Amino acid sequence: MDNLKPHFKPGGKLAKLESVYDGMESFLFTPNATSASGVHIHDGNDLKRTMITVIVALLPCLLFGMYNIGLQHFLAIGQPDAGVVSMFIFGLLALLPVIVVSYGVGLGIEFISAQIHHKEIQEGFLVTGLLIPLIVPINTPLWMTAVATAFAVIFAKEVFGGTGMNIFNVALITRAVLFFSYPSKMSGDAAFVKTDSAFGFGGGQMIDAYTGATPLGQVATNVGDTLTMTGVDGSQLSLCDAFWGTIAGSPGETSVACILIGAIILLVTGVASWRVMLSVFAGGLAMGALAHALPSATYPASMLDPLAHLCYGGFAFAAVFMATDPVTGARTHTGQFIYGFLIGVIAVLIRVYNSGYPEGAMLAILLMNAFAPLIDHCVVSFNIKRRLNRAKAK
Repeated sequence: MDNLKPHFKPGGKLAKLESVYDGMESFLFTPNATSASGVHIHDGNDLKRTMITVIVALLPCLLFGMYNIGLQHFLAIGQPDAGVVSMFIFGLLALLPVIVVSYGVGLGIEFISAQIHHKEIQEGFLVTGLLIPLIVPINTPLWMTAVATAFAVIFAKEVFGGTGMNIFNVALITRAVLFFSYPSKMSGDAAFVKTDSAFGFGGGQMIDAYTGATPLGQVATNVGDTLTMTGVDGSQLSLCDAFWGTIAGSPGETSVACILIGAIILLVTGVASWRVMLSVFAGGLAMGALAHALPSATYPASMLDPLAHLCYGGFAFAAVFMATDPVTGARTHTGQFIYGFLIGVIAVLIRVYNSGYPEGAMLAILLMNAFAPLIDHCVVSFNIKRRLNRAKAK
């Protein structure tokens, strides 16, 4: 790398690709450049280390998501005894192209933008590029994922100044673009269970009892005052199935157990805010309990147990990996409690009282992203007013 460096510096034959070289060097090594003047605090926990920590926390969801893709596929074709290895290989082959497209498009745009503006390439998309494949349905066409990713990176990140300057969560903007632009590909029986082969591996005839609808999708269309949820093979689903993740859904969102492992990693390393995480779950439980206390056959999700709201859909994943985004969330400690609690309340509120949209976590977080600065402003203003009154009293 040191031998190649002069070619990318001003005057070198590859000077136009200086940002590309700098990005690769920063990714592989710790830069040895130091501040020449001024007062600076040097911390080993830089952006690259933070992003890698989040990726490590996402690995349990990623690996289980690959297995569950295969599990749902083989259940749908009536081969539940296909074996763990076969299920994992199928899921790997199915999810890998989505990961490649996500990183290829997103990093490509960031590299081009950095080169145009003569800026360093930041590591922020390392996490975003993995979040996107984990929150979009497995059957989403690759070209749609590419278009949505490009839109999100350009209009939700780069136009605001790049990493650390975006107002909205980029991964959720990607999903929102997909949902509102291609709704038929983001819901229904055909979205969450891959029924065809992956690079020639797997494939087969669907069983008669096959249903690819997620538990929340089935709840939204439920008729009567009794909830009935089944797996892709027609078997009855329980809350335990949702906790371990053996249900249909987006690859990274089904297993609450794996999400909790990721949460522990983020909390122990100090990367994520426990205030946001705790308050999101508290808000979801509170709103779920209120809706459960006033059940109605008109709104089937109101009959769900409050704990079920935390286990079904993308609620837990959003609480751990999306709401805790330090860039788009509240910064003050009090503000983080308010911000997280409102996310939980709004997510369940949308889920219960809008049957046309059975999932509410995405919209709740994007809405609160817009209000996070206002929440912090109100908290800071209140503290200033309180301290001024205290000073006057003395």
